[in-house]
Amino acid sequence: MRIIRGKYGRRRFDVPHNITARPTTDFARENIFNVIENLVDLEGKTALDLFAGTGAVSYEFLSRECASVTAVEKSSTQLAFIHKVKGLLKDENLKIIRADVFKFIATASSSYDIIFADPPYDLPRFGEIPELILNSRLVKDGTLVIIEHSAKYDFSSLPHFLEHRAYGSVNFSIFRIESPEHDEAADQEEEQRV
Repeated sequence: MRIIRGKYGRRRFDVPHNITARPTTDFARENIFNVIENLVDLEGKTALDLFAGTGAVSYEFLSRECASVTAVEKSSTQLAFIHKVKGLLKDENLKIIRADVFKFIATASSSYDIIFADPPYDLPRFGEIPELILNSRLVKDGTLVIIEHSAKYDFSSLPHFLEHRAYGSVNFSIFRIESPEHDEAADQEEEQRV
């Protein structure tokens, strides 16, 4: 596992062979983080990594100066690796939670600036995940939500959909939560430009 950019950029960590997670490829991760950084300044933000797997996305957020990152993962093998890397980096801004993501979303009481979800592609109920996140207390006005998925899904009809990106076989649907007031202000700004 390689951290691509930021204060931990180019650091590499050997992923144990018994990890079953399918990590986001370096190519896709680099490209989606370029998109994210064009949409939001990560410095000082709070990020949530659902289905954290190896923690590669969590560490990318930390490396790029997020104030706090929460990684949610159910597998004890994956969790052990995330804990190991956290210890090697000595970064206390990472909070690691062992939980079922569906239960975590349902009971969440905190909101985040950025939410990244990379569920296993064969996960039952995969198609429900974007709506569950968008309708949860995890989001607030301005929250950016990124869902990694296969080409068989199309989430563009969901509320708050912003754009779709594909890098090889890896697809991302991006959402931005905006309040009705924010939408009205944007419309008025657009009208003034015309």
